[in-house]
Amino acid sequence: MEAGLIMKKFADHDAYIATAPEEFQPLLAGLREQLAQALPDTEEIIAYDMPGFGFGKSIIAGYAAFTKQCGLYVSSGAITLHADEIKAAGLKATKTGVTFSVRKPIPDALVTKLAISSREAFL
Repeated sequence: MEAGLIMKKFADHDAYIATAPEEFQPLLAGLREQLAQALPDTEEIIAYDMPGFGFGKSIIAGYAAFTKQCGLYVSSGAITLHADEIKAAGLKATKTGVTFSVRKPIPDALVTKLAISSREAFL
C-alpha cells in the first residue's frame, strides 16, 4: 500500500494541503474549491484523517494525497454511475475512489458529477 498523508492528524483542509507533496498542492486546492461549489450545503470536515465535505463525521466527498498520486473518494454508486467518464478521462477507479495526478488531472466537470451523485446517494 502506498504511504499517504492520511496517517497524520490534521486540524483542517489548509493544514492537510500544506503538508501534501508540493506538486499536488495546486491540484488539491482546486479540488477543494470544486467540491465546495458542487456541495454548497455541506461543511468542510476532517474524518478518517482525510479532508472532505459532508455533515458531522459523514463524508460525502473526500480527497487525499499520496506520494505519487491523489484520490477523490465518493460513494460507490457515484463511481459506478460515471465509470465510462472516468475511463474516458484515462483515470483509474476503485470501488469508492478515482486516482489522479499532475499528468492526469481529474476534469472539473467529472468532479462535480461525482460529488453530486455521491450526495444524492447519501440522502
